[in-house]
Amino acid sequence: MTQKRKQYNMQFKFKVAMEAVKGAKTINQIASENDLHPNQVSNWKKQLLEEGPTLFNNQADRRQQRQETQEAELYEQIGRLKMELEWLKKKAAQFS
Repeated sequence: MTQKRKQYNMQFKFKVAMEAVKGAKTINQIASENDLHPNQVSNWKKQLLEEGPTLFNNQADRRQQRQETQEAELYEQIGRLKMELEWLKKKAAQFS
């Protein structure tokens, strides 16, 4: 019978990685307290240290991307409305 792999949520991974970064306990102590392999703790610590500086930039990037998509939608709507206005002006000129 095969065992399913354990899935850990982000909060747990972050908590364990922060403990490892603080250095109050050894990686082996942290791993044994949380029933993990020391390599897993090391990997999470390494990932936190590498991606930590970009963590807050991602929020700004998402906000900027959202704004750019909203601007694109608004420009499309402006273009459609301009074309409708020109079409209505042509039709109105035909009837007057």
